[in-house]
Amino acid sequence: MLTDQELQSLKNRFGIIGNDPSLNYSLTVASQVANTDLTVLIQGESGVGKEVFSQIIHSQSTRKHNSFIAINCGAIPEGTIDSELFGHEKGSFTSATESRKGYFETVNGGTIFLDEIGEMPLGTQARLLRVLETGEYIRVGSSKVQKTNVRVIAATNKDLLVLVNAGRFREDLYYRLSTVPIRVASLRERKEDIPLLFRKFCVDFADKYKTSPIQLTDDAKLVLINYRWPGNIRELKNMAEQISVLAPHKMVNADELRYFIPNHTQENMPMISGHHSSNGNSDFASERDILYKLFFDMKKDVNDLKKMFFEIVKNPALGHAYNSEPINNEQIMPFTTNDLQQNLPASKSILISNNEAHKMTSVHPVEETLNLADHEREYIIKALKKHRSRRRDAASELGISERTLYRKIKEYDIEE
Repeated sequence: MLTDQELQSLKNRFGIIGNDPSLNYSLTVASQVANTDLTVLIQGESGVGKEVFSQIIHSQSTRKHNSFIAINCGAIPEGTIDSELFGHEKGSFTSATESRKGYFETVNGGTIFLDEIGEMPLGTQARLLRVLETGEYIRVGSSKVQKTNVRVIAATNKDLLVLVNAGRFREDLYYRLSTVPIRVASLRERKEDIPLLFRKFCVDFADKYKTSPIQLTDDAKLVLINYRWPGNIRELKNMAEQISVLAPHKMVNADELRYFIPNHTQENMPMISGHHSSNGNSDFASERDILYKLFFDMKKDVNDLKKMFFEIVKNPALGHAYNSEPINNEQIMPFTTNDLQQNLPASKSILISNNEAHKMTSVHPVEETLNLADHEREYIIKALKKHRSRRRDAASELGISERTLYRKIKEYDIEE
């Protein structure tokens, strides 16, 4: 177990800011496992700094004087990833004009960090499993078995067990990779660390741009802490740079800060933090989050329509502007008679047509479905369409886990 002094020294060496217990625990596990040759699987959302943990493990291992290489499996085309990792022989495919060594050959004796391991093709997964089990591999286009002594550290922002159940990831490889799992907490689970990180980034950018560092008022700090940070530390750093360059004042208040935060409606959304449990509680929480989002957006739409309606009531001339295009039933939301009586004087009339005016004596609500499943299905379809069927981005937009989104797609029989 690391002492407080050793833990702080490790943080200073790798530029890690924060005192959250979950962060300290992950750093302790990384330090303890570093001096072994065990395979490590680092799990966490995009932008939490998983690669830093791989560097910590390598730098404190017996391989620290040998090569370290980080590879993003999702960035290498499926047709060339085998060649990149294991090498190829001359003439093994059209563009193979000469033999080439793969990473497992060039990094022999060192460490390979395989980021986004969930994006690795199934065929390559089988080759990787053989390397992990026996230390053997074969170049593309060759029949000669070669040996390598490489430590593998993998990372993913996906739930690999979901991919296993979907047939997109080998179960035997999953259990081989996760000999020692390390979970890196998301930024919204480290609320007390958010102001510390923001201040550090602002000081760095002030030094870079030769200016004074940005400071936040107390209400601005609350806004910063309550935002969901889907992009985690990467998003926080980008925002700190934007504010450092564009903020009109060096003391930023809550209203000024909101200008730089996207999706303001997410600030006050309910959020469940902590580890995912295996008893289904995390799925329930995710479903509850999407329902809250649905109700929040519906309420906002109703309030906007009410505001527009009462503006027309107070100034009938505005009716011509609002009625320049036909109004259909889909654009009308139900209002209660009490809502109208409180704001509609007896002598007032409202233009609902370009040709005639009608006295508003009563309002009848338009029938609409109140089935929650229908609305939930509609939101999921819209999110998938917006993000071109990229489930990870759609899940982030909806505020649910990718695992829950996958189950909902199956449940509602949604075609992507």
